Amino acid sequence: MTDFQLSLIAASTVGVAGVFVYNKWQEYKARKSVERAFSSEHDDVLMRVGGAPEARHEPSFEPGAAGEPAEQPLPEAVAGAEPGLITPAAELATSLVDPLIDCLIPLALEIAVRGDKILPLLQTLRHVGNKPIHYIGLHVNGDWEPITHGGVYTKLQAGVQMASRTTALNELEYSELVTRLRVLADEIGAEPEIPDMIEVMGEARALHRFVAGHDAQLGVNLMSNGAPWAISTLIGALEKQGFDVRPDGRYVMPDGEGGQLFSLSTNVTLGADTTSRLTLLLDVPCVAPARDGFGSMVACAKSLVARLDATIVDDSDQPLSDEALAGINEQVLEFYQEMEAADIAAGSVRALRLFS
Repeated sequence: MTDFQLSLIAASTVGVAGVFVYNKWQEYKARKSVERAFSSEHDDVLMRVGGAPEARHEPSFEPGAAGEPAEQPLPEAVAGAEPGLITPAAELATSLVDPLIDCLIPLALEIAVRGDKILPLLQTLRHVGNKPIHYIGLHVNGDWEPITHGGVYTKLQAGVQMASRTTALNELEYSELVTRLRVLADEIGAEPEIPDMIEVMGEARALHRFVAGHDAQLGVNLMSNGAPWAISTLIGALEKQGFDVRPDGRYVMPDGEGGQLFSLSTNVTLGADTTSRLTLLLDVPCVAPARDGFGSMVACAKSLVARLDATIVDDSDQPLSDEALAGINEQVLEFYQEMEAADIAAGSVRALRLFS
């Protein structure tokens, strides 16, 4: 081998090593920026993907096989300030750009910027695929908050949600995000610190496995003991029971605070005259345990049994006893404990974002 060939090999080796070191330095800077922004020192969560109830299996709530171990740990939770010291603005900010479910991208500003100036530009990049993107800023008063008119910010953070009910953030979406975010950053005078794609993809897949394993809708059915119910008569009965009849034909039981406890399906197409079967459906991860969504749904079903002359049955039209319903409720409580242990409590802002 000639001296010239040896020199080429040496030069190539140095070049590869340089790229490797540069990439690692970029990763280090991104991590340190996130740590400085949120002062988070929590342990990793969601390392365990446990047994999962089969999604949308009605009315049983059977756990499935244990999931595969996560390839990558999920992002750290926000530590924030000491209890009692977290401001409402900071709490709202970390619910929008959440290190547990979002990929955080710090945007270092050359100079402080006004919210009025950057908001129209930020509005141009609000989704990638079906994943929402949110932004928060470090206000000159020292609080992280959503970007608002009149605010002045010294740092920015972008966050893209890494998973939804349907998919995890993928390589194409992340590449699109990075490309468009670089253009946006140039326009507002910022420098984005882009996390490593391989790490982000691992976190996104792990989070989506958790979401898929806990995507459960639980239902109980009411079957008419006689003739089918006329829809026109049924609407009145459901309204008296407290259901909100929506213009699109959906029936929902309000929770009193703008949300819903459970819904009801007539199991017939919009415009049908009669039905002999109703299904009450609880979106389990979206209702907080304190609201007792399953207990409320069963109580509603029993009230409708008397009102409509019906029987509570399973999917095979076999009557469901109080004992069977109590057994299902116990499994619902275990499900809630799993979500709480993963720091994604049912009905929380985090859960509603992931399971919307």
